[in-house]
Amino acid sequence: MELFYDKKTGWDKLDKKACMDYAEGYKAFLDAGKTERDAVSYIAAQAESKGYKEWKRGMDVKAGDKLYQINRHKGIILTHVGKASLSEGLRLTAAHLDAPRVDIRTVPLYEQEGMAYFKTHYYGGIKKYQWLAIPLELRGVVCVCKDGKITRVPVHVGDKPNDPKFVITDLLPHLGSDQMSKKATDIIKAENMNILIGSIPSENAKEDEKDKIKRAIMEYLHENYENMTEADFLSAELSCVPAYNACDIGFDRSFIGAYGHDDHVCSYPAATAMFDLTETPEHTAMCLLVDKEETGSDGVTGMQSHHFDTFVADLCRAQNVLPEECLENSICLSADVCNAFDPNFPEVSEARNDARVGCGMAIIKYTGSRGKGGTSDATAELMARVRCILDDAGVVWQTGQLGRVDQGGGGTVAKFLANRNIDTVDAGVPVLSMHAPFETISKLDLYMTHLGFHAFYRA
Repeated sequence: MELFYDKKTGWDKLDKKACMDYAEGYKAFLDAGKTERDAVSYIAAQAESKGYKEWKRGMDVKAGDKLYQINRHKGIILTHVGKASLSEGLRLTAAHLDAPRVDIRTVPLYEQEGMAYFKTHYYGGIKKYQWLAIPLELRGVVCVCKDGKITRVPVHVGDKPNDPKFVITDLLPHLGSDQMSKKATDIIKAENMNILIGSIPSENAKEDEKDKIKRAIMEYLHENYENMTEADFLSAELSCVPAYNACDIGFDRSFIGAYGHDDHVCSYPAATAMFDLTETPEHTAMCLLVDKEETGSDGVTGMQSHHFDTFVADLCRAQNVLPEECLENSICLSADVCNAFDPNFPEVSEARNDARVGCGMAIIKYTGSRGKGGTSDATAELMARVRCILDDAGVVWQTGQLGRVDQGGGGTVAKFLANRNIDTVDAGVPVLSMHAPFETISKLDLYMTHLGFHAFYRA
């Protein structure tokens, strides 16, 4: 019997080709799903290709059914109905599809000093200076209102090879002495994170017209987006995200660098592990992918909404089961990332307890900050149950946390699920450079998380 515990690399214990092949599918998802709307569309298409049917209230529910439901284009639930009654609970994973980014405001367009800009409001926790002087693409949707009719128009500019890109400019070092002496939080003020979008005046503008460039931008948008006018920005959801694709990192290609690993790197394996259930599981397996985690999980598409409760209640009603009974007998893996120990910044981590890249799926008993504030803190019994599931399946896994005590910390959706009387623990992939426009993860950790979720669904 091994008396001591230590985190060990798993590269000598896995099928490297299967791991590398799986990573290619994940990179395709990253490039296609940079916003929650795009991610939901991608996963829904994958679900339908795997035989999933869109759930409608009142449908019969029987073992083997594969169902999905989309919540307002920004969240999705996948369900594979098990052999056992829903009264015996769910095997639930819950992840989020939103990621830190720069959102376009509702009245964004203006012209100044021969250039046109969009005003922005950053979304989620970011280091603002990291978003300067990098290529950005515009993604989202505009709901155009005309004659009482609403037309939803998708917007993708910058994701194709010949597309223009956008940028938030930075100050040159020759004139940056004052800037460089400031705290990192003050290098750029949020109100100055304005996105450069053009400079050519409209040929249709009057000679004495003030905003000729702004007119040219609106003429372009009007022509290309269903007669859009400036007022239609009021009913738009537009974001700027990094305009580069996921790529391999390292001579050995063992890492993936990309925008949006947090939390696509858990959402994707949670979904694909569902798709890989070739036989009906004993208990109903469910994958819940939500929005708004990066801003507190509020709103109708966040984890604090009642969409999940309503969906579970509908399923339970079809089997004449009390929803409360289903939830209290369920177990959940809150599928979210944790920090990976970074040797370049050892002072913020605790080497014995922080997760390490290449050591597998990370199980995080508690998150929170300063005295475990804001965490559900999984029970010892649940930790033991998850350990046994992963060990029996031969999954390489480790424990993790969120840095040194009193250093900072953070939270996930776990507490909102635990508040529903569901035994919940965090589980996911360690990330380097978390919340940066370019994050890094290990392919091994990604693949082991996929295998871990698959084993969990079958338990």
